[in-house]
Amino acid sequence: MCLAIPTQVIAIDDQQMATVTLGGVERRISLVMTPEAQVGDYVLVHTGYAIAVLDPEEAQASLDVFAELAEIQAELGGPEIDEIYR
Repeated sequence: MCLAIPTQVIAIDDQQMATVTLGGVERRISLVMTPEAQVGDYVLVHTGYAIAVLDPEEAQASLDVFAELAEIQAELGGPEIDEIYR
């Protein structure tokens, strides 16, 4: 199973590539499928591509669920969520 993760756009290079951040980790992604994305927007990222621009409330709800999953993972002794994202 693959997950698409909401991240926030912090920079756009040339309308095709962006830098996004999640939990202090920055990644470069493609905006080829979401050219409407702007700095400050939350985008849903899957395999290095932004596949949708999210409403901020929707993005935060998803991030809250990921935070809950990270807590459960930590309780079970698994890897930290930021280790998975890297």
